[in-house]
Amino acid sequence: MTVKRIVTNIAAQSVDEIRAFYAELFDLTVVMDHGWIVTLASDEFAQTQIGIASEGGSGTAVPDISVEVDDVDSVYARAKRLGHPIEYDLIDEPWGVRRFYLRDPAGKLVNVLSHPR
Repeated sequence: MTVKRIVTNIAAQSVDEIRAFYAELFDLTVVMDHGWIVTLASDEFAQTQIGIASEGGSGTAVPDISVEVDDVDSVYARAKRLGHPIEYDLIDEPWGVRRFYLRDPAGKLVNVLSHPR
């Protein structure tokens, strides 16, 4: 048996507001829209993963979703420019990622990270 994909579903009163947050912040494209559910995607392919954690590392809360990007500094700058409050400031973690946390409009804690090149 092969897991082909894992999808994160975010419960939202305003699907459009959450769609705009993720599309604007991460340059994601709408690939399906039924009104009550919208699916966003990038052109990249990644391994299927599920994270199971008792904490988020460095004493932080476990994030609801982690988004790995190629340039976390530019996404951080974009988040600030768009007025999204940062919950955990941009930092180089001892285990080798550079990351920050913010909340989406539904209140989900989002971990945005890059691995060093």
